[in-house]
Amino acid sequence: MEEIETAVPNVARVPAQNNVAFAWFAGSLASCCAVTFTNPFEVVKTRLQLQGELAKTTPNMIRTYHNVAQAFWVIGKNEGLRGLQKGLGPGYMYQIMLNGTRLGFYEPAKNMLYRLFTGQSSSAQKSIMSLNVAAGGLCGVAGAALGSPFFLVKTRMQSASSFAAVGFQHNYKGAVDGLRRIWKEGGVRGLYRGMDAAMMRAGAGSSVQLATYDHFKGYISRNLAHRGLTDNSAYTHFLASMGTGFFVCLVMNPFDVVSTRMYNQKAASSGGHGGALYKNPLQCFYKTVSTEGFFSLYKGFLAHYLRLGPHTILMFVFVEQIKALGARYL
Repeated sequence: MEEIETAVPNVARVPAQNNVAFAWFAGSLASCCAVTFTNPFEVVKTRLQLQGELAKTTPNMIRTYHNVAQAFWVIGKNEGLRGLQKGLGPGYMYQIMLNGTRLGFYEPAKNMLYRLFTGQSSSAQKSIMSLNVAAGGLCGVAGAALGSPFFLVKTRMQSASSFAAVGFQHNYKGAVDGLRRIWKEGGVRGLYRGMDAAMMRAGAGSSVQLATYDHFKGYISRNLAHRGLTDNSAYTHFLASMGTGFFVCLVMNPFDVVSTRMYNQKAASSGGHGGALYKNPLQCFYKTVSTEGFFSLYKGFLAHYLRLGPHTILMFVFVEQIKALGARYL
């Protein structure tokens, strides 16, 4: 940013005391594998979302990036593979923090909510979508808070271009240089600038992703098991991920646009918590819509789905297979 019985599929029968740790490991490794393939679309998405920031759309407006395919071609042609993979290092760290937390703690969070509201564990009863959504949202918010400094650096690195600059250009030499400079300029507050927007983004995405993956997976395995699409089938995981990716992108894209802009903006000259353009996510929503129109919140939607769809598919397929290996060898 992804069920009915489990957001983090319950394939691996590891000892109970290792469940959370192994799920955290599986989620971290799977999401890092996935982002290796999908990061170029994240670069394209970031630039499309920043292009024309707070500018009235006019027929004569000059745009460097016209659509996903053209943006992909322009970046690749002028900046090479290195340009398409900008921000991959901090992207790995963000995935570990976000998805390790989300996938590692989703089941415990879900069980806690089920016991709190129903008096029974989630495995002892039919799935309750609202509780699945709440558990996913809680884990997503926690993961986003932990990974916020890495998402901050990743976004700023991905927006940087000597060929066609969009948004404010921070020009970091690398992730370490970025973190060092942010710390020097703003300390802890600087590192966590934009975290509120990221938590809204991850909370919205995770609520939909984890719960809908559970729902789709359960529906497919219940109704198509006779065709070989069982709970543990890779084809089941693939189909569930495809459906999940679309709905996550639909809900998450407005928050993603706001998060990207909050992270990439220049720090306020006064040195306060807000940035030079937006003081908080709500102001960013308002200024973006009032200046660029409602559909500006869906800038980069296709690039977002082309990243999120495959990322969701790859991540959950990798998670399932890692858990299957864990069940076999641990």
